[in-house]
Amino acid sequence: MIEAAKIWNEPNNKSHWDILIDPDWEKFAATAIAAAKAIRSVHPTLPRVLGGISPIDPRFMENMKSRGVLDHVDAVAVHGFPLDWNLWKIEEWPQKVAEIQERVSMPVWVTEVGVSSFGADEVQAWGLERTANLLIGCTPRIHWYSLYDLPATWEATTRHKEAEGSSYYRHFHMGLLREDGTPKPAFESFAGHSPALGLCQWFHFEDHRLDDAVRWMRRLGVRHLRTGLSWADSFRPNALDWFDRQMDALSEFEVTVTFCFTPEHRGIAPHHTSPPLDPDEYAEFCARMIERYCDRSHATSRVDASERIALCAP
Repeated sequence: MIEAAKIWNEPNNKSHWDILIDPDWEKFAATAIAAAKAIRSVHPTLPRVLGGISPIDPRFMENMKSRGVLDHVDAVAVHGFPLDWNLWKIEEWPQKVAEIQERVSMPVWVTEVGVSSFGADEVQAWGLERTANLLIGCTPRIHWYSLYDLPATWEATTRHKEAEGSSYYRHFHMGLLREDGTPKPAFESFAGHSPALGLCQWFHFEDHRLDDAVRWMRRLGVRHLRTGLSWADSFRPNALDWFDRQMDALSEFEVTVTFCFTPEHRGIAPHHTSPPLDPDEYAEFCARMIERYCDRSHATSRVDASERIALCAP
């Protein structure tokens, strides 16, 4: 069932939001508020989560607060990958969560954290153990990214692709499972921390891995799952058939569903990172998906402020 609705993904990351078009995030703020209001109009209690920020930047959160966005969400989220892309040490995770928590009155969720096996499987396994020890008890939601490696024939969702060098290729090695479905050493480490650790797994349109993913998540004891429904994909032929199949397959998990990716013909620029021409169109998509897939009688109630943890012990 749907546990929460997440509004966009990494809005302060140029690979997911065009900050050249919207350098001060004024357009993003308007889009987020419209979506939050639309979600609330069709569901009175479903938690709304501000799209996970990457980098973890307190100034961005202050910007969202000044623009009134935080008045319309029930949790905020952060993403971090200190062993692969961020310029801070893994030991700083509690400090990074606390920097955001000090500025907001709602819970801070970690909706993407991971370590690639690009250099060595053992690095990923160690990183998972250390991350779990640092974050469990520090934040009410932790979503490890990800279950599967990205297939080598696919593209990672970044702006500059192979020009990013090893930073790009690390995207393909974030899974607990290799592309062929064989487990890495980190798989068993994750199982030892489930269900305190949840998963983040993006499913591409008509993803062939969906049914196998469900079986693996059952084996791992996963309870909380984060995935996405793409606004851009909603314009594909048979989009609702795929969305129905995906959400039905995932119905046994507590799903945080992320709404993102601008259709090329509905953006200010013809790109998935573009602000929409009309924020209300994105908001309408969010509301329509919640109406279709969220059972009000079983939905999680509003996030309790008691889940907020002011400071995390190192």
